[in-house]
Amino acid sequence: MAHRFGKSSGVILFRYVSRLYDTIASRHDLEIEALNIAQPSQVLARLSGRVRFLDGSLLDWEEEVRPKGARGIEKIHYSYHFQQADGATIFRYDNAPHYRKIKSFPHHKHAGEKIEASAAPDLHDVLQEIERYVGAQRAV
Repeated sequence: MAHRFGKSSGVILFRYVSRLYDTIASRHDLEIEALNIAQPSQVLARLSGRVRFLDGSLLDWEEEVRPKGARGIEKIHYSYHFQQADGATIFRYDNAPHYRKIKSFPHHKHAGEKIEASAAPDLHDVLQEIERYVGAQRAV
């Protein structure tokens, strides 16, 4: 499939990267341990980060994205790995090309020992899921 990229491709990526940065920087319930943003061209951006929450849990994430259509973004590669302070995995979303029999291949979620079908999540949605998890743990 051929991709056509015009001048607006760089703007699309810039807006996406800016929104992602704002999503993380505006949070008061986490500490940014690492945040890396590389946009080597108007048609590709690589983003990664590591954020620690107040309970010590950790989200380690990475994305490689490119413009898709007039306003969209395609995630070429992504991984959102959330773990407890002791290192035990709580969940991970990724699109590594294994689990071929899952309906949403290659997109999936590791939830404990289970593998679940999943669409490619947005970092904002992952942070909301973590917020619900941390809140439920505090309530226990």
